[in-house]
Amino acid sequence: MDTALVDGGGTLVAQMVVPDDTALVTPARTPGRPRRRFPLPPRLAALWADPRVRGIVSDIAATAIAALDVWLVEPDGAPGYSSWLSWLAVLAMPLRRHVPCVALVLTIPGFFTGWAQLAAMIALGTLAKRYLLTWRTLVAAFLVGLCRFVLWPWADFLELTWREHFLDAIYGVLVAGMPVAIGMLITVRQELSARINQLARSRAREQRLHAQTVRSAERAKLAREMHDVVSHQVTLIAMQAGALKVSAKDAESVDAAETIRALSTRTLEELRELVGVLRSGGDEDEYQPGLENIGTLVHGCDVSVTLAMEASPELLPAPVSRAAYRTIQEALTNVHKHAAGSPTTVRVQAAGSTLVVEIRNDRPKCRPSGLPSGGHGLLGLRERAGLLGGSFTAGPTADGGFRVRATYPLSV
Repeated sequence: MDTALVDGGGTLVAQMVVPDDTALVTPARTPGRPRRRFPLPPRLAALWADPRVRGIVSDIAATAIAALDVWLVEPDGAPGYSSWLSWLAVLAMPLRRHVPCVALVLTIPGFFTGWAQLAAMIALGTLAKRYLLTWRTLVAAFLVGLCRFVLWPWADFLELTWREHFLDAIYGVLVAGMPVAIGMLITVRQELSARINQLARSRAREQRLHAQTVRSAERAKLAREMHDVVSHQVTLIAMQAGALKVSAKDAESVDAAETIRALSTRTLEELRELVGVLRSGGDEDEYQPGLENIGTLVHGCDVSVTLAMEASPELLPAPVSRAAYRTIQEALTNVHKHAAGSPTTVRVQAAGSTLVVEIRNDRPKCRPSGLPSGGHGLLGLRERAGLLGGSFTAGPTADGGFRVRATYPLSV
């Protein structure tokens, strides 16, 4: 859509081209898992982040370990029921995450009459992880320890000496106690990690509140200084410019005085708004203009400007929009001071994931106005671009003009 705005000697030609939405979409940041010492490939890390995938891997690992335990320990010529009950304990491994009590009950016969010791220990550890030290865990631990203490068949158990019985009792306590301790340790560790994260969030929240309190005090102090000193000086400038306009005799002095008075009045209004923001404790960035106000800026800058707008301001990140506006504002101010009357081109383009802002003016047609300039404006623009992760360049062109170019990433 092409539009033309005429104000005095200034002509605004705006070419609004709305880019694809995909070019301005900021990639969402998802909270990452703790950094691993040996990070997994991206696809494997994404799969491992899914609790269902971790549960399936856990079931496969538990079933494989229990099956190896039965297969490697099973003696030749063992009774058929012992073998069947042992393999039944292996098949109960996938149930332990959903119904740990049922899984443990299914492993007890295989451990008592067969060789499914690891299956029973894994099921007991899972049960202890869920219920901690409750009556379910104590009963399950007693059954597992009893299966390790009592030898089947009964006749072989009665033939053991008291030393062998005592040794089996010790092993029974270890076989039952170790899974319970590991299961409870895992649960307590998870709860402790959650508590630590909660405390860290609370501490960060307290630090933010403290920083806000300190910032509010600094804002109030700065607002007082700006109101008492800067605002007073700017008001005097506006009054002196008005008096000069009245007493001036030539048209050039009248125009200069009117320009000074208008700029001083506008600066005073913006200063009062900023002081109000500082006193209210709000975010001053929210009150700064962005590219959505570029039309008003170019329309009232008293410079012949051609604007090519190839970006949609409402889709731009707020910091980038404000930085681009300030870049154009400072560049047009410099054109007005050092190259008044020179045709100027402003181009704003969203190229992929980068916003490009370029202001170029032709060779000056008249002598510079002689207004003071310390070069701090361009330095501030370079610092602003650097903080946003962009770049900034400014310098003369081959035809005697001047060019300002800034790039800003759209993923801010």
